[in-house]
Amino acid sequence: MLRFALKRVLGAIPTLLVLIALAFFLIKAAPGGPFDTDRRLPPEIEANLQAAYNLDEPLYRQFGLYLGGLLKGDFGPSFQYRDYTVTELIAAGFPVSLRLGGLAMLLAFVVGVAVGTVAALKQNAFTDHAAMAAAMIGISVPNFVMAPLLVLVFAVTLKWLPAGGLGDWRNFVLPVVALALPQIAYIARLTRGSMIEVLRADFIRTARAQGLPQRAVIIRHALKPALLPVISYLGPATAAIITGSVVIEQIFGVPGLGRFFVQGALNRDYTLVMGVVVFYGVLIVVFNLIVDLVYGWLDPRVQYQ
Repeated sequence: MLRFALKRVLGAIPTLLVLIALAFFLIKAAPGGPFDTDRRLPPEIEANLQAAYNLDEPLYRQFGLYLGGLLKGDFGPSFQYRDYTVTELIAAGFPVSLRLGGLAMLLAFVVGVAVGTVAALKQNAFTDHAAMAAAMIGISVPNFVMAPLLVLVFAVTLKWLPAGGLGDWRNFVLPVVALALPQIAYIARLTRGSMIEVLRADFIRTARAQGLPQRAVIIRHALKPALLPVISYLGPATAAIITGSVVIEQIFGVPGLGRFFVQGALNRDYTLVMGVVVFYGVLIVVFNLIVDLVYGWLDPRVQYQ
């Protein structure tokens, strides 16, 4: 397993290099710059700023300098947050996004698997149709619509929960639910389809023929293979929800990583955008590696070669 993990990590290096190169040259090609303001800077001051951040160098040299900094673990300074490095900004925003996204994915996994399993066991019954209809609504309604509705109902009308900000656990309830609802829908549909297929397998019929109760058949024999498509989905979905929950973070006033990314893109903060992109790419690699390792535990037929 260790050899397999090492091969996957080494194989991800070219992918990360391509990702870094594409992101670097695309953001450099965007109009505007990090020091463009409503008030025009004097030419000598702008030239000094360009030189201080190596922006007066040719693009290929800028790219080489950036790669050299990455090899040392340095994402560079932020152009807009003058007193902070990109590493410090990521370190400040990522724990918040990790907590928010992690709780959302945990809730989505538990509820989605439960709903999908029940729908599969009640295939073509009212319960199945109701669950899948609710799942389609969850997929169709975007976060920027669902989040204000949750605030309106539970914070403004009922006054059960705070509308936003950071504080105790109550502040996380609405953003976590808003983030989890679409994921619950996706996971429920994946689980239902996979569970229906697994329940028709020969080893499930054998388990039932041995007189095992339905609950034991589902938990001991059907659940693990049925979760394989869900686990495949969870890898990139978890990374995306952790780093890409900018809409929810904006609505609920949560200072996470997504807000830094959007502000960096709007202000042409090259190093901040690049730092988040590289960090996101590494997360994708890590989560996909975890998914591959979990596969071997869920399905003994998977061999690490």
